[in-house]
Amino acid sequence: MPSLSEEQINKEVMDLHKAIYEKFNYEMKYIRPPMGEFSEKSINTTNSLGYKTVMWSFAYQDWNEDKQPSELDAKKKILDNVHNGEIMLLHGNSKTNTNILGDIIKEIKNMGYEFKSLDEFK
Repeated sequence: MPSLSEEQINKEVMDLHKAIYEKFNYEMKYIRPPMGEFSEKSINTTNSLGYKTVMWSFAYQDWNEDKQPSELDAKKKILDNVHNGEIMLLHGNSKTNTNILGDIIKEIKNMGYEFKSLDEFK
């Protein structure tokens, strides 16, 4: 995002906003800068569009479809890093994540944690 013009940021964000609204009837209001890369310009532009920028507190190398971690390694990495207030970034294109997500959610709940939406933290 930092290398894009304000116009390009606006177009990319609003095209996505429109597609999500049309498909799911959901008004997006949070944004995670791709790759965590941002600038004062990109933050100001997305703020002007009504978005709040939210970063993650945990991520691991799950995005490369050609280098997926084993399910056992992924579970260990995720569960060993669970913490209060965590915003976990898991990429949806990860087959490993798809396979383990249900187990991960159950295990994290068994650890005494609960899942909440960002709106519940206002």
